[in-house]
Amino acid sequence: MVKLRSNEELRWASAVDVKDALEKHLTQRFGSRAEALQAAKEAREKSVAEAKAAKAAKAAQGNASNAAPAVEEADPTAMFKQGFLSQLHAPGENAQGNPKHKQLHLNATGGKVFTRFPPEPNGFLHIGHTKAIAIDFGYAKYHQGSCYLRFDDTNPEAEEQIYFDAILEIVRWLGFEPWKITYSSDYFDQLYALALELIKRGKAYVDHSTGEEIRAERGGEERGPRKESKWRNRPTEESLKEFERMKNGDYKPGEATLRMKQDILGNGNPQMWDLIAYRVLNASHHRTGDKWKIYPTYDFTHCLVDSFENISHSLCTTEFVLSRESYEWLCDAVDVYRPRQYEFGRLSLEGTLTSKRKILKLVKEKIVDGWDDPRLYTLLALRRRGIPPGAILSFINELGVSTSPSSIPLARFENAVRKYLELHTPRLMMILQPLRVVLENVPEGFKVEIERPLHPKVPSMGTSKQFFVKDLWIEKEDFRTVDSKDYFRLAPGKTVGLLGAPFPVTVTSWVDSSGSTEGEPREVRVRYEDPAFGGKGMSKPKTYIQWLGQDEESGSPIKIDEVRIHHRLFHSDNPAGEDNFLDHVNKDSLEVHRAALIESSFWDVARRSFARARSEASARTDQAKTEAAATKEKESKAVEEGVKGAVKTGDGAPERTQEQLIGNECVRFQAMRIAYFALDRADMQPLTESSTPDRIILNRIVSLKEDAGKSTSAK
Repeated sequence: MVKLRSNEELRWASAVDVKDALEKHLTQRFGSRAEALQAAKEAREKSVAEAKAAKAAKAAQGNASNAAPAVEEADPTAMFKQGFLSQLHAPGENAQGNPKHKQLHLNATGGKVFTRFPPEPNGFLHIGHTKAIAIDFGYAKYHQGSCYLRFDDTNPEAEEQIYFDAILEIVRWLGFEPWKITYSSDYFDQLYALALELIKRGKAYVDHSTGEEIRAERGGEERGPRKESKWRNRPTEESLKEFERMKNGDYKPGEATLRMKQDILGNGNPQMWDLIAYRVLNASHHRTGDKWKIYPTYDFTHCLVDSFENISHSLCTTEFVLSRESYEWLCDAVDVYRPRQYEFGRLSLEGTLTSKRKILKLVKEKIVDGWDDPRLYTLLALRRRGIPPGAILSFINELGVSTSPSSIPLARFENAVRKYLELHTPRLMMILQPLRVVLENVPEGFKVEIERPLHPKVPSMGTSKQFFVKDLWIEKEDFRTVDSKDYFRLAPGKTVGLLGAPFPVTVTSWVDSSGSTEGEPREVRVRYEDPAFGGKGMSKPKTYIQWLGQDEESGSPIKIDEVRIHHRLFHSDNPAGEDNFLDHVNKDSLEVHRAALIESSFWDVARRSFARARSEASARTDQAKTEAAATKEKESKAVEEGVKGAVKTGDGAPERTQEQLIGNECVRFQAMRIAYFALDRADMQPLTESSTPDRIILNRIVSLKEDAGKSTSAK
């Protein structure tokens, strides 16, 4: 109004008239002021109400027994969205020595990501390989691409079929399906042709130097001056003839090699010091038989097969950083598509051993029970122990990916496993060392059905039914004959809750095997505090313990033949670095209990676990076979039509089967207040709807995470 009155024309106008005119104008333009105030009030009230409702809903969710899991699952693709793996090139952006190869590559791939996991089939995979598997397969999957499983079978002296089979099984167990299964040997003819081309281009020569002479040329152990081989500058035609003689078997191993003519004098990178491309081996190959007397080396094979398969991202560990230069040099030297190599830090766990030679020593000296002994960190062993594949992948994802090698504390790995199991396993009551308990104030035949959720926060897991009866079993460690202030479990005169039971129990007496109170307790007598039976109806106790009812009608409890508790195999955090790693073996690394009991719901949990595993395995395998058949048909058509570079691959590859994905270890559970366990593979007959095995062996997966805040964590 003050501003309006300053206007010369309105200076002497009636203030009331000006105010009325202004309000009329504003109302016409923006609506009634009263309506606006009312709308604002209603909006505020609605906002407050929504906030209160959200708060109440959150509180209700937190208090509800059937709420969603308290711990949210991590994003399984996080490692591809941040850090090292989020910064890689798009397909086709990798530099080429010859620009034409970019378009040829894109034509072949359709602009998709192609990766490969290329293990040597000369041993069983270990925990360190999981990072490479997760990255190679996961990166392709994240970008809607494809990943090869390529067996690098260029060393026939060390390869066995058992390793080929085990590698495919483990890759599938971890949750991945190869787009194609190929072998480096699929390309032996093409590799040989490129070796000839390399010689013709003056970039390779046949060398008759001994291994000792080659080491000396490279500076020897003293890293002295380097020098060229005396055979380096022999005529091209001579090298071609000598290479033919190598191929025909005219030379024994060590008498001749084909070496790349790189830059041994001017380049400080050892991977450019005239690497060996081919060597003579008098060994029969598992796929090509006796066709070849010469075999390509890893340094020659790896980059060229990556090129043949149009790999867009060649992902490997940092031990191959120096190899990147020779990798690119060779692709350019023979004028083929050049994939881009990236290196990431390898994974190792403190206190573990992954050396094939050293593990073999443990096996031969019977320190461990084979390559799948649960104390080892081969993937066969981790599977047998019951570590879920999802937990391993979650651990890798949580670590993230960088270019720095990582030696991770074992505790961190175990915490990741616990976190995963907390979400995905049912809870069962189990007793390792049983002690009999008698409810002395209830009649014979007393029986109360108690139903509880198998997982308090995952109702879809179902429920467990147990019978609370006069004769019970508890853990031996949950009773002491002499009480103390810092002890909260059973002792003479002490009251403790039994998980799920309506009322607690109070110890009235105990006896040993002779009926006295001088030896080891054999039986504890308690008063059940239900007022209906003369109990005191006491308030909620401080501590709850697990129990099992002795009820033949319901088959409770189930006797377990063996419960195996696996502790760390080595006292050292770096057994591989010790002068004699056997001196650091923990002789008490295996603890076995042979009198353990478990609730009868175990069989229901086991049957459901197997049924789910069979269903998932069937669906996955059928889909994988269908997709593999389509890929194979497309490949065969390209070969028939003479498409350049098309070859027939993967003949004789291991079959994908449902059995690869189904094992006893799929039966996992949390034994309340004890640990997480899985069914062992040994000595168990098949479980059916109408029959149960006559032998049960359990392996501890990992101990429970301590949480002093829970009432079930008793001292």
